[in-house]
Parts: sequence; C-alpha cells; structure tokens
Amino acid sequence: MIEMVIALAIVGAVAGVIAGLFGVGGGMILVPAFYYAFTTLGYAHQDLMQICLATSLATIVVTSLRSLSAHNKRVGVDWNVLRTWAPGIMIGALVSVAFAAQLRSSTLQWIFGGLGMCIGLYMAFGKTEWRVADDMPTGVRRAIYAPLVGFFSVLMGIGGGSLGVPTMTLHGMTIHRAVATSSGFGLLIAVPSVLGFLCLA
Repeated sequence: MIEMVIALAIVGAVAGVIAGLFGVGGGMILVPAFYYAFTTLGYAHQDLMQICLATSLATIVVTSLRSLSAHNKRVGVDWNVLRTWAPGIMIGALVSVAFAAQLRSSTLQWIFGGLGMCIGLYMAFGKTEWRVADDMPTGVRRAIYAPLVGFFSVLMGIGGGSLGVPTMTLHGMTIHRAVATSSGFGLLIAVPSVLGFLCLA
C-alpha cells in the first residue's frame, strides 16, 4: 500500500509538471496510472474506466486552475477565445459524460488507446508551421470544433490541452499563447464533466 501511495504521488507530480509546461491536465498519464493502481488493489468495478476518467478529471480542476492563474500573470491567456469557446466545450463535455456512462469499460479502453495514438502521432510528427487558417474558427466552425474538443477530452480524461493546443496553433495562434489558453480549457471540461459523473454515480 505504501509503495502504491508513493507511486501515485510521483505520477501526480509528473502530471502536474506536464500541466504547467504543456497546458494539459496530465490525464494521458493519470488515467492508465489510476487503472493500474485500482486493479492492483483489487478494485474490479464494471465501470472502472469511467471511474478512472472521472478521477483524472477531478485532479485537472486543481492543476488547470493553478496553471491558468500562472499563465494569466504572464498575460498569456486569450480570454476572448475562452469566453467564446466556453459554451461549446462545456456542452461537448457533458454529452461525452452521458456517452461514456453507456459504454463498457473495455470499450472506453479501446477509445482511450486509439485517441492516445492519434495524439501521440501528431505530437511526434506534427510541424509547428502547419496552418489550417490564420484566425481562430468562428460561427459554424467554432460551433463544431468547440464541442468536439470537450467531447473527446472527456473520453481521455484530459484537460483539453492535447486537443486544444493543436487546434489553436493550426489556426494561427502562437504555441505559448495556445498553451496558456488551453489551461482554461481544462476548467471548462473538468468542472461540468466531474459534476456530470457525480450525478450519474
């Protein structure tokens, strides 16, 4: 038990560093770590993957809040993007909670793995100079993109940085400003999704 506590403390520290440096909540590390820890402790629940996602998202509330505060002090956050994207991201997150609640734990594992591979490939081979447009999506495009960021982030238990940062940099935002702004995505995703999982528990 002591070894497990130490291991989780180390994982939490690493996830916290990642949250600060890259604007993500560390869910890609926390979800597998929680799953391994709960399984090792003999916690075999039929909704174990959902529990891991919800637990990861709960930690993201804290890490994203601290990260957002730090980035805001350096005037790096694009509050206009956060304000205009907030409704769509939160709606997408809530829809994802309802969707995840209907799936088997094993199905969520496959989804997590597939999305993780896609994100990993982009991080490995994506170019900083890649551009889809010079400005952030507005109107119909924003109404599509924002919910998708929230939806897929919940399915991975992440704070939106892994999806939000590429979305913003592909639309002309500098990497530093995108990382700072994506820390706000974490709160927009984590708070409603955690409340949603609690209501469905």
